[in-house]
Amino acid sequence: MDWAQPLRHVGRRVTRQRLCVLEAAQRHPHATAEEIHRDTLSELPQFSLQSAYVVLNDLVESGLLRRIDLPGHPARFETEIADNHHHAVCISCGRVEDVACAVGHAPCLTPPDGLKMNILVADVLFRGICADCAARGENNHSEKPQHEGDSDDY
Repeated sequence: MDWAQPLRHVGRRVTRQRLCVLEAAQRHPHATAEEIHRDTLSELPQFSLQSAYVVLNDLVESGLLRRIDLPGHPARFETEIADNHHHAVCISCGRVEDVACAVGHAPCLTPPDGLKMNILVADVLFRGICADCAARGENNHSEKPQHEGDSDDY
């Protein structure tokens, strides 16, 4: 994808750093800042990790990237921002996959009646064991499933 027009559309200058970060995020969906930074170094050898974080945050703020915050994992980034999807994470290896929304429009879940808020997004995170880890017998059940009514608060 040519990222120049989307950058201009959101009022951002077209810079080599922004283009490299967007291209890396597109090539590697769900990549961490460190992974995106590492991918850009062949084109931008002087590009620091701190600069990568600054560019990533700017692109998230401008709406060109989505930041995915998974519990116990570093933030990840993706270019798929126009659809309504969720994520599944393997609790053994950390692999992240997209999961289509069952409803098809945002938000996927219906908030309770009486909530005095206009809900725009409902994030759903599925946790499990990916097929590769299951095939290797890596059924790490270190995460305790949370059931409705369960609480870690004492």
